[in-house]
Amino acid sequence: MSQTTAIPSLPLDTQPKKPPAKWRKYFWGYAFLAPALVVFALFLWLPIGKGIYLSFFHVDPVKGNLFVGWDNYNRIFDDPDVGKSARNTLYYMGLGVLIGFWVPIVFALAISEMRKLQGFARAAAYLPYVVPLVVLYGLWRWLYDPVGPLNSFLSWFGIDPILFLTDTKWSMISIVIMETWQSFGSALLIYIAAISSIPRDMYEAAEIDGAGIWKRIRYITLPAIKTQIVLLFLLQLIATSQGFQSQKALLDGGPNNATLTYALHVVNYAFKNFDTGTASAMGVLMFLVLCLLAVIQYRLSNKKEA
Repeated sequence: MSQTTAIPSLPLDTQPKKPPAKWRKYFWGYAFLAPALVVFALFLWLPIGKGIYLSFFHVDPVKGNLFVGWDNYNRIFDDPDVGKSARNTLYYMGLGVLIGFWVPIVFALAISEMRKLQGFARAAAYLPYVVPLVVLYGLWRWLYDPVGPLNSFLSWFGIDPILFLTDTKWSMISIVIMETWQSFGSALLIYIAAISSIPRDMYEAAEIDGAGIWKRIRYITLPAIKTQIVLLFLLQLIATSQGFQSQKALLDGGPNNATLTYALHVVNYAFKNFDTGTASAMGVLMFLVLCLLAVIQYRLSNKKEA
């Protein structure tokens, strides 16, 4: 006679539970993220959408907005100052690369090879970055003065005074030199951090093999920080493409529109000419270009992580 063994049923409280719904699982994560999303929506996404919307209108706070279609965009391409400001912006970006981009790399390489006083050198290089902008502009106006310290120094070598801020050939170069001195410290710290992450065994092995400073830099340091160089290069292009603060504060786009950048021209359209529609259209075009640069930076960042 066969016996059957009954399978005991599990108590109700030990029955397998259904997994919680996805929204319940991530509820607190979404809750903590919500304030940041609201801030981004109010101060970033909403203004971007509003700017795209207004680019198709003639904005009049008194009579109301009038839909004009693509007229604002046509006005941009008919304005000769827009082309000049775009060329000035490209020139400004190019000067930033030629003059300012290599300065933090050179200083980072030099500091990384120092045997003593590395901490002092890092602090001294970063110090200009914390100088208030009001002090910065006043200091460099004094340095660039026709009878200021720079021209006095050049006079010792028989060089005639240079009109740094009033000569169209020197005005943009002078701004780039000032901004390089003020801001290279932040990029310097990034490069130093990247160099510090390189295993010291590689340098020790290179020294044992008889490699000097230049060979260590060429074959070890520069290849190791290549990704940081490319990313900071793109970040500098994005930052300089939006340059207007120094051009506005020092020269207001002068002399003879030599420092009139695209972003400064947008500001002039909005707050000098009170043509918000055309300024919004210019902003949309600039937004598209920056999106392209941001996509390139994002792809390079993913490659770095991979």
